[in-house]
Amino acid sequence: MSNLSSHSKSDDQPQTEISEGPRLDPPGAGLPPLELAIGRRLFAFTRWRGSRESFDVRIDGEREAIERLVARCSEVERSRPVLIPRPRGLEDSSRNWSVWMTLDHLRITNDVFAMVIKSLAAGRVPQREASTADVKPSAEVSNEVETAFAASCDRLLETVDGVGDLRTKANYAHPWFGPLDASGWHALAAVHLGLHRGQIEKILERLPA
Repeated sequence: MSNLSSHSKSDDQPQTEISEGPRLDPPGAGLPPLELAIGRRLFAFTRWRGSRESFDVRIDGEREAIERLVARCSEVERSRPVLIPRPRGLEDSSRNWSVWMTLDHLRITNDVFAMVIKSLAAGRVPQREASTADVKPSAEVSNEVETAFAASCDRLLETVDGVGDLRTKANYAHPWFGPLDASGWHALAAVHLGLHRGQIEKILERLPA
């Protein structure tokens, strides 16, 4: 996946500080083997019991939950990287992000999900191999990412709405879950938002009082 991010800075906006930080696994290192195996089974079950409509509702609900969490902290707090214990399903390299960095990651991935769904619906398989290392956020991100995140959620749902049948013949491989049709990428988008909503909850819990 390509990094679709674009960032603009302003002197009067809080900026995420760049520091060496803790020693973490490199981006793209993936999950422990047992955790990955369990995650694949859980995702397959989620897809089996879900539907196009339920995943749309889940995307909307996770977006609203994330926006409520963001509103609970100040802009200075939103810009501050916080080291959290690694939640299941999250790479080690992703556990020292700020709230804004998490939103930036979601903005990037939502647009990648939308691109993949649109391509598969048209019978085209993206040429570039998907990589979790390619969708990491920028450390230099401002409050503009909040609007950008919301817009990416809108684009994702609009893309899904424009596809007649998400059970496409064309598949595109995710590095953890293997080949997925457009319906699989749609389901993954919903699950992914929930994972990072949980991450933001943990960040808020560990913000200095």
